[in-house]
Amino acid sequence: MLRRSLRGAALVAAIALPLTVTGCASAPASSIAIGEDTVVVDVRTAGEYAGGHLETAINIDLRSPEFDSAISELDTDVDYVVYCQSGNRSAQAVAAMQAAGLDVHDAGGISDAARSTGLPIVR
Repeated sequence: MLRRSLRGAALVAAIALPLTVTGCASAPASSIAIGEDTVVVDVRTAGEYAGGHLETAINIDLRSPEFDSAISELDTDVDYVVYCQSGNRSAQAVAAMQAAGLDVHDAGGISDAARSTGLPIVR
């Protein structure tokens, strides 16, 4: 009896897990409002930025030795939306920018950022 119960639980888990993962992967990105006082920041390299970036975005390379200096000069009275290629660097940049006292939203990777902000990718 116990063996049958364990097999049943394993079967339910095997079916439920892929459905749960698929549900998470297809969830729409939340919308991010871009106002007049919002600055969009691309934290990828200059080469990645040149290959395509969100319209109006400025480039502050997270990997640059000048990154901390650059964010220390940013206006604390505006909102920032940060993105990168996949979301890894944007999360790191957001943490540093918040520590510097900036109001920052992590938009993740460039594709997610384009969808959530409605800004086109331009060259």
